[in-house]
Amino acid sequence: MDVTERDRRGLSLWWDTLPGDLRTRPGLPGDLDVDVAVVGAGYSGLWTARYLAVADPGLRIAVLESQVAGFGASGRNGGWCSALFAASDAKLAAEHGLDAARRMRAAMQETVDEVGRAAAEDGIDCHFAKGGTVVAARGTAQVTRAKEEVAEARRLGGGEADLAWLDAGPARARIGATRVLGATYTPHCAAIHPARLARGLADAVERRAVTIFEGTPVLAIRPGGRGGNGAALRRRPEAVTAQGTVRADVVVRALEAWTPTLPGERRTLAPVYSLMIATEPLDDAFWEEAGLSCRETFSDHRHVVIYGQRTADGRLAFGGRGAPYHFGSGIRPAYDRDAKVHEELRRVLVDLFPGARDAAVTHRWGGPIGIPRDWHSSVGLDPETGIAWAGGYVGDGVSTTNLAGRTLADLVTGRETDLVTLPWVGHRWRQWEPEPLRWLGINAGLVGMQLADRTEERRGRPSWLAQRMSGMLGGH
Repeated sequence: MDVTERDRRGLSLWWDTLPGDLRTRPGLPGDLDVDVAVVGAGYSGLWTARYLAVADPGLRIAVLESQVAGFGASGRNGGWCSALFAASDAKLAAEHGLDAARRMRAAMQETVDEVGRAAAEDGIDCHFAKGGTVVAARGTAQVTRAKEEVAEARRLGGGEADLAWLDAGPARARIGATRVLGATYTPHCAAIHPARLARGLADAVERRAVTIFEGTPVLAIRPGGRGGNGAALRRRPEAVTAQGTVRADVVVRALEAWTPTLPGERRTLAPVYSLMIATEPLDDAFWEEAGLSCRETFSDHRHVVIYGQRTADGRLAFGGRGAPYHFGSGIRPAYDRDAKVHEELRRVLVDLFPGARDAAVTHRWGGPIGIPRDWHSSVGLDPETGIAWAGGYVGDGVSTTNLAGRTLADLVTGRETDLVTLPWVGHRWRQWEPEPLRWLGINAGLVGMQLADRTEERRGRPSWLAQRMSGMLGGH
């Protein structure tokens, strides 16, 4: 499907506020032979191409993109470049050991700074502002959960500099939202302009002699391997498109929520929609009351995820999960907008910040995120097939993609670094259930969490239903 510049501007606030013209790159002209083929020109694919080109400038690298660079979640997300990882520290410690969990946390924290460093090195003005994240506790049940989170962080070796509890006064000094009884705070997050980063990365990898082919949907990825009958000749992996076949030593699958569009991958990741709104720029009087003076990203301790930031031009950009999973892992442009969910986001935003009640909502948008069955992100390279992959970020991909790109660069070039020993490397996901079980389970989980939030608001104590459903859905 052809996407016009007007269509692209409408993808999100971030696309609409990109400076200059949005040029379209040519598509694949025919069959091609390269060293590395990257499928997907979002953050995962572009970071991988960037670090590969830095590690070995002689590599022939091609990036294949069905639409335009940054079309997916990379150009539509909430702009949290955080140290959050899809699997909790407790889950990582249980599955991989405490030392592995601590190394993963440290790697994620370092990655926040690496994104800022790499963007600056490549001349990308993505409005990077490392103000941390403040998560308000706005009810007694949320206070209980927040303090338990801090206590768990301490048990796993995290200190005050990793995650701190703020009493009501210091919390309100950071976020002037209603009913704030306290908050957790971590310094390990930066607010960014996502589309500026995605489009800037695309330009940066081209300057390093990487070729990006837009308007080139990949129809299938064929693994490499040994020839039949014990033949010594090795078959190289391929990315098959309607325009031609790209053969490479390594093919990197970096499609995240679009992974299920490939043959054989329908149950690998579940695409679940996250929607956002943005206000018009707000005046100084509003920000004096609302705080977020360091451009802290913000949320609260409810179960149904919400997330927001104060943009560089003084807007509130605010999102949340609330949209249903669509049967058969469906992804359609019509799902990017849901009037009921967008109106609920506006209601919640005004509940947080009543001063925004009369502010115009100038942008409404959304897009799918990729969720693995076990809520555990993964990166890896299968040397037998030549297929590499990265994904399953569960909405925490702005920074995790950078770590994935650096890790894949090390795996592809054969460098034995600390990154290739992190616990997510080589992790294999369990498949999602077939339909209709997948549709029933995911949407039941959403309804259950919404019910848990309403129950906690009434009763003031943590919901047993949320604890049970979180475990069933793989959240802990």
